[in-house]
Amino acid sequence: MIQNVGNHLRRGLASVFSSRTSRKSALRAGNDSAMADSEGYRNPTEVQMSQLVLPCHTNQRGELSVGQLLKWIDTTACLSAERHAGCPCVTASMDDVYFEHTISVGQVVNIKAKVNRAFNSSMEVGIQVTSEDLCSEKQWNVCKALATFVARREITKVKLKQITPRTEEEKMEHSVAAERRRMRLVYADTIKDLLANCAIQDDLESRDCSRMVPAEKTRVESVELVLPPHANHQGNTFGGQIMAWMENVATIAASRLCRAHPTLKAIEMFHFRGPSQVGDRLVLKAIVNNAFKHSMEVGVCVEAYRQEAETHRRHINSAFMTFVVLDADDQPQLLPWIRPQPGDGERRYREASARKKIRLDRKYIVSCKQTEVPLSVPWDPSNQVYLSYNNVSSLKMLVAKDNWVLSSEISQVRLYTLEDDKFLSFHMEMVVHVDAAQAFLLLSDLRQRPQWDKHYRDPYVIALRSVTLPTHRETPEYRRGETLCSGFCLWREGDQLTKVSYYNQATPGVLNYVTTNVAGLSSEFYTTFKACEQFLLDNRNDLAPSLQTL
Repeated sequence: MIQNVGNHLRRGLASVFSSRTSRKSALRAGNDSAMADSEGYRNPTEVQMSQLVLPCHTNQRGELSVGQLLKWIDTTACLSAERHAGCPCVTASMDDVYFEHTISVGQVVNIKAKVNRAFNSSMEVGIQVTSEDLCSEKQWNVCKALATFVARREITKVKLKQITPRTEEEKMEHSVAAERRRMRLVYADTIKDLLANCAIQDDLESRDCSRMVPAEKTRVESVELVLPPHANHQGNTFGGQIMAWMENVATIAASRLCRAHPTLKAIEMFHFRGPSQVGDRLVLKAIVNNAFKHSMEVGVCVEAYRQEAETHRRHINSAFMTFVVLDADDQPQLLPWIRPQPGDGERRYREASARKKIRLDRKYIVSCKQTEVPLSVPWDPSNQVYLSYNNVSSLKMLVAKDNWVLSSEISQVRLYTLEDDKFLSFHMEMVVHVDAAQAFLLLSDLRQRPQWDKHYRDPYVIALRSVTLPTHRETPEYRRGETLCSGFCLWREGDQLTKVSYYNQATPGVLNYVTTNVAGLSSEFYTTFKACEQFLLDNRNDLAPSLQTL
C-alpha cells in the first residue's frame, strides 16, 4: 500500500447516478441477511467484567480511582488473551488511554475485552470501558485501550494460532492491528526525529518566573515490597498492580505542582521492559516534566531489585501521564509553570513538549473517526507518521468491508461500488502476470504514474490522502473535495501472478468525477486500469536490483 499527499481536485460537470436507489435497496437486503446469519454470534475471545464501585475503590473526590480501574482493565484483557492462547500471558504494553468520564460510588463499571489479532507470540487485545447508573439506566463511555500480551509457557514463548475475523468490525480491527503494531515499534524513533528535525517551542525565558515551581519540588520516590497478593497466577507481579502504583506516585507529583487534587486525563503507553516477582522491591519514581497552560505531564519509571544490598536495579516499566486541575464547573484551571533542572531536566522538558505535539496529532488524526478528519489537516513533517498511519488504516478498513457490489466487468477488470452514509467508494480489480513485489515497486514510484494514468498531472492531483498544503491555498474559482483514502492493495495469487486492487473513498464533492464510470456511461476507469496492467507488464523485468533490497 502506498500513501501520498495532494492538493486541489478540479471542479467537474454534474451527472446523475441513476442506479443508486436500486442498489441501496439491494444493499439493505444483503445487510439484513448478514445480520440474521450473525445473530447470537459472540467472539470466542471476548471476556466481560462488571464491577460495582464501592467506597474502598475511590479517591479523595469519591470517584473511582484510575489505579483500581487499570487493575480491572488488565485482568479482563489478560483473561481474553489467555482464552485465545490457551496458556499464561503477560502484559507487554498498553497504548494511550484517554479518560472521557469519571465514575462515582454506586455506579457499575462494564469492561469488555477481545483479541483483535494474533502475531507470532504476541497479540493485540482491544478493551472498551463503560459506566452505568443503575438508578437512571444511563450509560457513558469511559475509555478505550489497546493492550499487547505475550503468551508464555514456562520459560519459552508460544506460537499463537491466528485469529479468523467474522464480522465487519472484527475484520477492520484485525486489518488495522498490524499497522498499529508498526506504530508502536517506531514510536521512540518518532520522538527522536521530532526533536532533531522540528522546532519545538521552548518558551522558558518568556514565562512568568513568579509562578514557576522548580521541578525538583515535585519529585516523588516510593518503594513497594511485592507480596503474594500482588502477584498473578504465574508468580509475577500483576501488571495492573504496577500500573496502579505508578498512577499513585504520579498523582502525588502532580499535586505538589498544583497544590490541589489533580485529575488524570491521559496515559501514554505503558511499556513493560521485564518481569518482577514476589519478594522484589519496586522503586517508583515520578516527576513533573513540563507544565502547559492547563495540563502537566508527569513521568514515571519503575525499577526492581531483589535484596537490599544489591546496587544494580532493573528498569521494568515507564509511562507518561497527563493531569489537569478542574474547578467547580469541571473546567481546567491555569497551572504554575515548571522550572526544569539543567541537564536531564531540560531534556525531559523538551521531550514532554514533543510528546504533547505527537499526542495532539495522534488524537486529531488517528483517534477520531475517518469521516471526522477534515480536508484542512495541515501537512507538517512532525505529523506525517500519523497521517501515513491514518491513511493506511483507513484503506485497510475500506478493504475489509464486505458489502461491495459488483457494478460491471470488462475484459477481466471488475468495478465494485460501496455506498456508505454520504460517501461513495469504488474498487477496481484485476489479475496481472507480474510478481507482487515487482508490482509494489512499480506502483509505489509515483514518478512513473503518468505513464499509465493520464489524470495524474497538473493542474490537479487526485490525492492518495487529501491534506492542506501552504503552497496551494483555497481559491474562489476552485471547489475543494476530499479523498478520504485511496491506494493499491496487492495479493500474490501464485508464481508471477498478482491480484491488483485500487480503492477510493471520497466526499460528495468528488462524485461528479466518478458517476459516469460507475453508472456504465464511460469506460475511462477501465482504460486507465488496463493501461496500468500494460505498464506493469512492460516494466516488470527492469527491477531485479531493487527486488534484492525489498
